[in-house]
Amino acid sequence: MYSVHMASSTLTLRLDIKLKKKLDKLAKATSRSRSYLAAEAIREYVDLNSWQIEQIVQGLQEADSGDFASMEQVQATVRKLTRGR
Repeated sequence: MYSVHMASSTLTLRLDIKLKKKLDKLAKATSRSRSYLAAEAIREYVDLNSWQIEQIVQGLQEADSGDFASMEQVQATVRKLTRGR
């Protein structure tokens, strides 16, 4: 793994004392800083939620244009997902 230095800025946040203690413990166990772990967690959260929002927007655009699955497509998907139950 390599390190890429990107421009950064400071963010101050408040954490529950128990959460901060867990973060400290994890930082020590992984030889990483609290800041590194917090930034990684925020990056993953933002990536996941950005993807979900993009998918929702795409779905709404498809719905607005009338692009829906047919009843046959829905039934085929239900059969596939419930097969063997």
